[in-house]
Amino acid sequence: MSTKYSYAAVLESAEKIDWKVEDVIGGDKRLDFSRRFLPESLAGVDIVGFLSSDERRVLNQIRGYGYLRTFGLVEEFILPFVLDQARPHLREDDARTRALLRFAGEEAKHIHLFKLFAEDFARGFGSPCGFIGPAETIGAHVLSHHPLGVALAILHIEWMTQRHYTDSVLGGEELDPQFTSLLRHHWMEEAQHAKLDALMVEALADSLSAEEISRGIDDYLAIGAFLDNGLKQQAALDLASFQLATSRILRSDEQAELIGTQHRALRWTFLGSGMSHPRFLESLEALRPQARRRVEEVATALAS
Repeated sequence: MSTKYSYAAVLESAEKIDWKVEDVIGGDKRLDFSRRFLPESLAGVDIVGFLSSDERRVLNQIRGYGYLRTFGLVEEFILPFVLDQARPHLREDDARTRALLRFAGEEAKHIHLFKLFAEDFARGFGSPCGFIGPAETIGAHVLSHHPLGVALAILHIEWMTQRHYTDSVLGGEELDPQFTSLLRHHWMEEAQHAKLDALMVEALADSLSAEEISRGIDDYLAIGAFLDNGLKQQAALDLASFQLATSRILRSDEQAELIGTQHRALRWTFLGSGMSHPRFLESLEALRPQARRRVEEVATALAS
């Protein structure tokens, strides 16, 4: 298996990106709660016909809160995994070591950024919003899987992040500039992380037997199923947050519809958009063509 990336080239590109958390949030850089946060392609709120325009904006903001909280959650297990990949080879390749340690440092920065965002959201939104967790338990479960399965899940997440920004946030919708700035700065560094993840998948696969590669692919799909269950729980939490924020208790049929539409939107956002990303599928095909076909079938089923 061979990618078109190199640690030295990724490191060179990464070192040109230089932003600090305080450049993005804090001071007069505050969220504007009169605007939506997420593009409709990710939020999926406009198809809920029984909501008013203001209620859709509120639901969109709740989804925006969950969106960045989800990234904060997954980066809690990405960080230790990347460090584990760097540790055994510290003296073998300086570019590899520096690139992976920079990767880990940037993930730690993103975790801090998202914590500050959650605090800013709590100050301005007016009511609490539920979120799945705890992150430590979810992270421990993900990391209990085969390393190749974890690496594939992380690669999926990184390419997914790229797609969200280039396909969705750059779509021209009138979104809150502060929230868009958070996504843009996150995207800038994750563009390099996706390439490093591809290199990690390659390094892991090169040392594995065909049987172990199959197990890694199975475990990647198992991680996806586990996360999908969490997304279903999150859709129910978002309903509760919406009812609290709007002081409107939906009828039982409306509740079922909102949970259903939001679970489908969450599935596309965090599962389908990564599983169907061309670059992610290239890595799967390099492992084995049937892995690509299998994941494409799962992505199609999730979209139905």
